[in-house]
Parts: sequence; C-alpha cells; structure tokens
Amino acid sequence: MYAFTFERPASLDEAAKLAAAGAKPLAGGQTLLASMKLRLSAPEQLADLSGCPELTGIRREGDALVIGAMSRHVEVANNADVKSAYPALADLASRIGDRQVRAMGTIGGSVANNDPAACYPSAVLASGATVVTTKREIAADDFFQGLFATALEEGELIKAIRFPIPKQAAYEKLRQKASHFPLVGVFVAVYGSGVRVAVTGAGNGVFRHAGLEAALTKSFTPESAAAVAIDDSELNSDLHASAAYRANLISVLAQRAVAKALG
Repeated sequence: MYAFTFERPASLDEAAKLAAAGAKPLAGGQTLLASMKLRLSAPEQLADLSGCPELTGIRREGDALVIGAMSRHVEVANNADVKSAYPALADLASRIGDRQVRAMGTIGGSVANNDPAACYPSAVLASGATVVTTKREIAADDFFQGLFATALEEGELIKAIRFPIPKQAAYEKLRQKASHFPLVGVFVAVYGSGVRVAVTGAGNGVFRHAGLEAALTKSFTPESAAAVAIDDSELNSDLHASAAYRANLISVLAQRAVAKALG
C-alpha cells in the first residue's frame, strides 16, 4: 500500500463536499481496496461513506422499494420487506460472492462500480429502477454505459435505488468458480407494461435483451425463451467461456429464470 488520507464524514453533505474535492468514495471496499492493493488504483484521499446515516435504510414506498446505497448485501437478502415484496431481489443478494463479501459489499458500491459481471446491475436494469443521487434521479436505462462506466458525474454520489415491484421476477446465474462472479446471469421481471430481461457477465457491461423481452411479453413461458435465437457476435470470449457458450447460457438461464418466476 502507499500513503493516503482517510476521512470518515458524518453526513451526506460532508461526504459530497469531499467527493467534489477529489476524494474517492469508499462504500464496501470490495473492489476499491483490492485495486489499491494491486496498485491499479492510487487515490490520495478516501471518504468512507459508512458514517452517513442518510445512505442507510430499506423501506417500501407504495409500489416500490427504496434501498439505501450503503445497504449491505446481507441486509438486502434478509430484509422482511424485500423478501415479501421482491423475493427475486432478496435471492440475488443472498447469492452474491461469499459470506464475507455479503457482509461488507453494498448495493450502491456495486451499481456505481458497474463491473461487467456484477449481479446487482442486472436487477437494477431489469427492474427499470431509478438511481437516486446527490444531484438528480437517473433511469436505469440511462445509467449503465458500458465497461465500468456509468452516468455518474465527478463527485456525484448514489443515495438510494428505487425498485418498482414486479408482478413476477427471478434471477439465474452460472457462477464462475474462482471469482464467484457470474459467468452469465439473467434477470427477468414482469410488469404491466411487459417483461424486462437483463443479462450480466456476457458482454461489455449489463444489457437488456430485446428478443427475449418481446417473446416473453407475448408468452411468459420457458418455451418462449427457448425459441429466441441468441446472437453471440458481440458477446465476450475468454479463457472461461467462448461467446457461443455464453450465448447458449443466456438461453438456458432465461428459461430457468422464467420457470423459477412461475414458481
């Protein structure tokens, strides 16, 4: 490690001022601290967000769940409101990484980092959720912008994420054994306006799949998902899996997710 200053703001206003001045926000630290140890990131100042009460809490507001950015994965997984209103989201949180990661990692940190194989971005995008920041509200469709890229501006912090509660939903993934990240993950959510399907782990960031959405909006069955051809031309190919294999996984996991949602 190397020398840096560590700040622990006691309020969101204080945290926002530090971030605006160039401090690197520290949420759960599951990515940032590892990057610092590997000398891939070298911030001169850290602002620990764990002391900001405005970033905590999980509550239901009408037909939506509002989850504070500093909510740990284990808190989302075990929260009674999440488990009753949006069990697919609780299930996703309960299977992120391992026990240590779930105890420290936060939903805001995961979404802000936008790792191309992270689980939470698929839930945010498939839900058509809204990312509430210190400056504005950003629709999920506008938030994720590719590999580790988001619509967040310099110094802008995520305060909470507002999830519309779906009629049915489910998440399925095939976990990469070494990293525990999904090799591919598929989140399906049914709303009055139609079905939304988000895929993680397969491409250059999380993305919606229009073909699956159209087929499942017409008929929400595993057979409908199976009938959709998955194009592998823009999917990742690496030592873990070829693009063709990932395309097949998208189909298989979408079918499993629909069957799971149907219960």
